Amino acid sequence: MGIKVLLIEDEEALQGLLEYNLQKEGFEVAIEGDGGEALVAVAEHSPDIVLLDWMLPHKNGIDICRALRKDKATKTLPIIMLTARAEEEDKLRGLGYGADDYITKPFSVSEVIARIRAVLRRTTPQMAENIASFADITLDRAQMRVTRAGRNITLGPTEFRLLEMLIRRPGRVYARAQLLDRVWGQDVYVEERTVDVHVGRLRKALNRPGERDPIRTVRAAGYALDETYKG
Repeated sequence: MGIKVLLIEDEEALQGLLEYNLQKEGFEVAIEGDGGEALVAVAEHSPDIVLLDWMLPHKNGIDICRALRKDKATKTLPIIMLTARAEEEDKLRGLGYGADDYITKPFSVSEVIARIRAVLRRTTPQMAENIASFADITLDRAQMRVTRAGRNITLGPTEFRLLEMLIRRPGRVYARAQLLDRVWGQDVYVEERTVDVHVGRLRKALNRPGERDPIRTVRAAGYALDETYKG
């Protein structure tokens, strides 16, 4: 399951260039060209990082960035601003409203990819590395292995992908629709109740009798790894 980039950019040529090259590097890419629909796109696609143009129709990138930082669900979402505004004052303004990095147009695709990886390493290292840990749970993406308190956990491929999604950002609540999109894919029709079934299987595999369940169910919302869980 690749890292998902949401590109919020209205220039079609740049959309195509970035989409092609990011997909070549193994990223999943979603695109939104209208600033007025940007917040809806973030909620719909549940990206791991956002590339956000400053100048957009209907709503500019600064206002979008500010709105994302005010929302509890997206306040830690990594954001890289893309802009033709090269003045130092503009750069400081963008960073001041919560952007994690700032790239001035024109730029090379290799620079964008390097900046994405650098921001992810800094803000969400659980996504950038092969080994991800949460309390006494360790997930090895390269070897497709999971351990809890040192013992091996046997998971099916769907349960592994579910845990891999949740462990990226402990404490973040993922709606069932978001998990369906990221774990099963947008082109597959699966009922939301299927998520509950597989979360149940994941819990059964992770938890021995008497052990605390690290997965939190948020009523009418979805699931998260419980950030208060210490192992």
